[in-house]
Amino acid sequence: MKFKTIKSAAIIILLMVTSFLTGQSREITVKGHVKFDEPRFKMQIIRQDGSEKTVVGEFDIDANSNFNYKMKVDEPGVYSLDCKKWESVQFWAEDEDIEINFRGKDTAKMVIKNPKYYKINAGPKNEVMNHLNYLSYQNTQWMIAISQITYRSKFVNDSVKSETTGKFYDYLNEDFKSRVRNIADLYPNRTSVVAILRYLNPDKDAAYIQKIYETIDSLYPGYGPLAKFRKEQKEKIEFAARVKIGSVAPDFEYPQVNGKNLGPKNFRGKVLLIDFWASWCGPCRQEIPNLKEAYEMFKDKGVEFLSVSIDKGSPEWIKALDQEKMPWPQILAPNSGKEITQLYQFSGIPFIILLDKEGRIIAKNLRGEGLVKAIKEQISK
Repeated sequence: MKFKTIKSAAIIILLMVTSFLTGQSREITVKGHVKFDEPRFKMQIIRQDGSEKTVVGEFDIDANSNFNYKMKVDEPGVYSLDCKKWESVQFWAEDEDIEINFRGKDTAKMVIKNPKYYKINAGPKNEVMNHLNYLSYQNTQWMIAISQITYRSKFVNDSVKSETTGKFYDYLNEDFKSRVRNIADLYPNRTSVVAILRYLNPDKDAAYIQKIYETIDSLYPGYGPLAKFRKEQKEKIEFAARVKIGSVAPDFEYPQVNGKNLGPKNFRGKVLLIDFWASWCGPCRQEIPNLKEAYEMFKDKGVEFLSVSIDKGSPEWIKALDQEKMPWPQILAPNSGKEITQLYQFSGIPFIILLDKEGRIIAKNLRGEGLVKAIKEQISK
């Protein structure tokens, strides 16, 4: 009888592992409480792949301000639980029920968006996420504090403030990365450790990455989220090689307002500055006066400009064009720029690059005075 019991348990475990590896759906409970409701919005569970966000679950709180949702997990990994557009927590969805209790709507007279830290009540896999979430929270708080201290300093000029703040930020980023490496040391055998891989540097942190690969591979051969990450990293390396300095810029064609397609090839024989931007991007709009000034300086010296918007749709884009009145060609990338951001390997905008007359990339991440300097150097050759 004892042998049969052990055999039955082994079969159950085998079935669970088979489901685990083949990617069959599981169901977990996502529950919690919201202290202050925002009735205009609902709770959402969001999956983000690169720049693409997908809502995989939407629900509301009950009369007692509680929520209890059965989430179907088609693919294990990092998801975000968004609390009515006020707060959000990343968690690992796989086989652990989770509980998160939110404060909810900010009831202060002056609302300042400053993300809070919320503990995920779950199992060992989300213990990893608690560590990671707290590091992100702590890093943000330090950056806010440093910005306030340097901004209020009365004994230094703006350039010194900016330089000092930047150095502090660099230190904080390095500190964050060192603490992430510590997570890799602590939890190499938990599947959710895959979540920290995106924060590790493929070169500097190769030993930590390899340790995670080997541990997860030995415990869970063919584990889906790890296989997906490896595939994405391989593609990222391949794409990065295509857009390194000196490479011919990948070609693309997108429509102008009049519907006619335009792309880098149309400007061969001229130095070309490409500005990737969006109407909703504050820094992009702030950079436009610098672009206009540079355009006036170089438009008659064999230099062309091209702006590529990653707006969600034409109405927002056209409205911004009417407001900004940029006198050079404008095109709109489809799908909110999903393809172009992958093709050119950027995640933040404005992303401004410079191409030579043969279409080779000669400078990236240009802004302000650096932009003008790069163009001058190129046309003087």
